[in-house]
Amino acid sequence: MKQVGRDLLGSQRDLSVDGQTYRYFSLPVAAEKIGDISRLPVSLKVLLENVLRFTDGTSYKTEDAQAIADWLHYAGSTQEVPFKPSRILMQDFTGVPAVVDLAAMRDGILALNGDPRKVNPLVPVDLVIDHSVMVDVAGRADALQQNVSLEFERNGERYAFLRWGQQAFDQFRVVPPGAGICHQVNLEYLSQVVWTSTIDGVTYAYPDTLYGTDSHTTMVNGLGVLGWGVGGIEAEAAMLGQPISMLIPDVVGFRLDGKLPEGTTATDLVLTITQMLRAKGVVGKFVEFYGPALDHLPVADRATIANMAPEYGATCGFFPVDALALDYLRQTGRDEHRIALVEAYLRAQGMFRDASTPEPVFSSTLALDLSTVTPSLAGPKRPQDRVELRSASEAFEQALTETLGVKPENTIVTAPVAGTDYALEHGSVVIAAITSCTNTSNPAVLIAAGLVARKARALGLKPKPWVKTSLAPGSQVVTDYLDRAGLTADLDALGFETVGYGCTTCIGNSGPLAQPIVDAIEGHNLVATSVLSGNRNFEGRISPNVRANYLASPPLVVAYALLGTMRQDITTAVLGHTPGGKAVYLKDLWPSNHDVAELVGSAVTRGAFVERYGRITEGTPEWQALGTASDSATFKWQPGSTYVQDPPYFSGLTADPQTTSDISGARVLALLGDNITTDHISPAGSIATSSPAGEYLQEHQVAVKDFNSYGSRRGNDRVMVRGTFANIRIRNEMAPGTEGGMTRHQPDGALMSIYDAATRYADEGTPLVVFGGKEYGMGSSRDWAAKGTRLLGVKAVIAESFERIHRSNLVGMGVLPLTFEPGTTRKTLNLDGTETINIAGISDLTPRKTLVMTITRRDGTQENVSLLCRIDTVDEADYYRHGGILPYVLRGMAAA
Repeated sequence: MKQVGRDLLGSQRDLSVDGQTYRYFSLPVAAEKIGDISRLPVSLKVLLENVLRFTDGTSYKTEDAQAIADWLHYAGSTQEVPFKPSRILMQDFTGVPAVVDLAAMRDGILALNGDPRKVNPLVPVDLVIDHSVMVDVAGRADALQQNVSLEFERNGERYAFLRWGQQAFDQFRVVPPGAGICHQVNLEYLSQVVWTSTIDGVTYAYPDTLYGTDSHTTMVNGLGVLGWGVGGIEAEAAMLGQPISMLIPDVVGFRLDGKLPEGTTATDLVLTITQMLRAKGVVGKFVEFYGPALDHLPVADRATIANMAPEYGATCGFFPVDALALDYLRQTGRDEHRIALVEAYLRAQGMFRDASTPEPVFSSTLALDLSTVTPSLAGPKRPQDRVELRSASEAFEQALTETLGVKPENTIVTAPVAGTDYALEHGSVVIAAITSCTNTSNPAVLIAAGLVARKARALGLKPKPWVKTSLAPGSQVVTDYLDRAGLTADLDALGFETVGYGCTTCIGNSGPLAQPIVDAIEGHNLVATSVLSGNRNFEGRISPNVRANYLASPPLVVAYALLGTMRQDITTAVLGHTPGGKAVYLKDLWPSNHDVAELVGSAVTRGAFVERYGRITEGTPEWQALGTASDSATFKWQPGSTYVQDPPYFSGLTADPQTTSDISGARVLALLGDNITTDHISPAGSIATSSPAGEYLQEHQVAVKDFNSYGSRRGNDRVMVRGTFANIRIRNEMAPGTEGGMTRHQPDGALMSIYDAATRYADEGTPLVVFGGKEYGMGSSRDWAAKGTRLLGVKAVIAESFERIHRSNLVGMGVLPLTFEPGTTRKTLNLDGTETINIAGISDLTPRKTLVMTITRRDGTQENVSLLCRIDTVDEADYYRHGGILPYVLRGMAAA
């Protein structure tokens, strides 16, 4: 991708760092023409620099720069600006379908008489394979090796495909399995904070920015790198040179004061912030942190906060670069010249935070005194549902009957576990996982977990026998510093052996529970629980056998493994007894903040980062044994593959798009409630034997033990379309009393799976719509939630509100996102799914146009309802007219 435009504002200047000269686009120079920007939030200064650098008078205009500067006058804007990131970050769950799409585009451009090698990333792309390791084996010394072996046994075909992609596409790098999770690798290694490119002999410096195909890409905001999660669809367009237009966002300033009190962790802080910001409402907004607490808040803590931006609903949670960020770059092994460039460049741009930095202007603000933070959990279903630790057991009892569906007379149940001398009950903790992503990039909370394990081991305590324990570090550096601190043996002794380096329990890769445990849970309809140090706890995500999930700090995960239940107050309960019979309490195990800090200071070293990341692309012996894939420009699809298939998006593609038309005679495929997540729409976890996807795999001679997960099979549209709306906990109001993706075909009212109904409607030539409630599509940036919706034949999704990424993904797949007017819902309209739907006004669609939906009820009566079209920009309208963003890009490339 060309990294510079025509510099219509004349802002190019040179910067000398250690004798090396860099060209850059100066914000202070531009400000002489567009107005003072000194108090513009730093995150918006990054957007402004992007506009300056690409200004060409066509896609990027001087008016775009002026619009960002004018934001200061109103602390908001209704203008949109284009944005091109410096690079793209992917993980394998989302990366495989993206590479599948690129491979299909190469076939598609051939059909339009174009050159397949035109389909190539134009910006650097890093794909970190981190989402495919599962906790099949845990609590054993050989857990890591066993899980790695199973991972390659299941995923060798996918990995070979990625090896082909690495060779076939320019600027496409694959980080092999076993290196760590993409967000931590990004934070500790890939990010440069200031990026450089040499063009025509001139080296340009500019902010390191990125799109990631995982919503938790925002973790890197903690290092002052602006990036956020997008769907694979948007990421593919960006890597192919398309600017993505965005409304200049509101920026919420979050002031941090004070220091965390003794006994609290960064996890407690982020759960508090998540609750506050979700309550405020920051969907579609930037959050930028400021205040005196940043003077001592480590980057690791900032990254923990930034990671959970999707959970508090923001596009990003940004921390400006300061001296502590420079220290972090040095500690994690970055080159000294790069560190000097980062400081010099950001100071020249007025983007470096120090004591002299003027307080930015924000759209609105809120504040938190860190000294008021208390130990906390979040659950049982949503990350924002924080409860104080001392009230957790009481809150569980309340949730048991109010949100978890247990009748008051059934709250006391005893479920003996066959072959053991113990029984389970509601609230039994059957999974305790220190899992990667949110917390394993933070040495303080991991060292704290190790110290809790050390004291518990010394006192003779063990986890309860029904608890499946696991530790999945986010990078190999974690193992190094736990070893150096002497804590690995203590964690191992409590069953927290390392099970893999990647996203495990948090993504649903928690692996199977022991069958007697499963039988006890299912036989007595128990609400079993998990406690994990991740960021997602939506129902049906962690394990099909676990209905209540709690987010917690790593040391609390260890403590709950010892306690084994949510029904006792862990702050006062006996966690176990010494060999001498003395009761042990949480206060006996919890380390002091001083002890944690001291051990972090001695155990976490620059050398470990340099050594580990110096060989990050080597991979395990299993990876190296995959051999060399074909170097063909196009991929040789295997018809019998159940992992990788040629998707149908470009089938029959013509040089010109077909005219869009109104929706007529549509049927309702699903009536869904509030907070429908992308996990509900397109699950990532296990594939049920009796589901349409499970039946498909068995028809293709795949044994049940080899089903793997939906996430691992995202390269196969045949599996994924059958898995759409197939989460085991999704409830369709058209089929009350059922779970797991059921609906009623109309007009006969026959009960069947959503996939089977969609297939029947397709045979009948009937278009489909889906209705939802508030925050439809919240959660992961999962492109298959939009792709599957499109392939089921859904033309429009009508909801009260959308989460940002899913709305964009729907548009990117040619599906209309529509919202009701305030006060109107599927409930106020008394919809039951028997209606026929017409939507008029689509044929001459413009951004945010009001459309008219006509509802024809079973008795023939009709009602007209106004809907707001959530195609928000002119570019999005073009994508929709072309049938999606990829056909739009492909047609443009073929014509070039």
